Amino acid sequence: MTAPSHVPLFYVKQKFAMTTNRYELVGAGAGGAEGQSLGVAQQKRMAFKEEVTFYTDESRSQAVFSFRARKKIDLNAGYDVFDAQGQQLGFFRKDFGKSLLRSTFHLEGPGYQAVGQERSQAVALVRRFADIPFLPIHFDFTTPDGRTVLSVQRQSTVRDRYTVTVGDPALDFRVAAAVAVGLDALMQR
Repeated sequence: MTAPSHVPLFYVKQKFAMTTNRYELVGAGAGGAEGQSLGVAQQKRMAFKEEVTFYTDESRSQAVFSFRARKKIDLNAGYDVFDAQGQQLGFFRKDFGKSLLRSTFHLEGPGYQAVGQERSQAVALVRRFADIPFLPIHFDFTTPDGRTVLSVQRQSTVRDRYTVTVGDPALDFRVAAAVAVGLDALMQR
């Protein structure tokens, strides 16, 4: 199985696991209903160097892409997204300074650069001072000319569930999926 290059709408669902962060990627079917499985992702908890691997299915026997931190400890950590053969597909990083009041990420890849930020300043501030598990979070990644290339929206559910909308066909599905999972994992949800 090879990962599709562009998926305009999909979902990321966090799955319960005792020792790891696990996620399921699901395509959107007709009318936005859940469609076919696009794979699963797994991150080791408390790993010294962040790394998440994406697999074709629950057996986790075939890795299809991954992302990993460039440095072990870095407040402005950068994460490279790689295909199954180790070729870089894209890059994203958290902007620590800007994230003090509103989480901000930078995204780069062939043909695009974008900045993603929490849409609501009020929600961002509430999240910093109160642990409200059902609080929706919405990130929009926009180019310098104002085009939205990626939106990631956490739904108000018991387990984290994200709706991912990819507005730019140049943004590879694997990079979009890595960023969506990264937002959850890096915000320690």
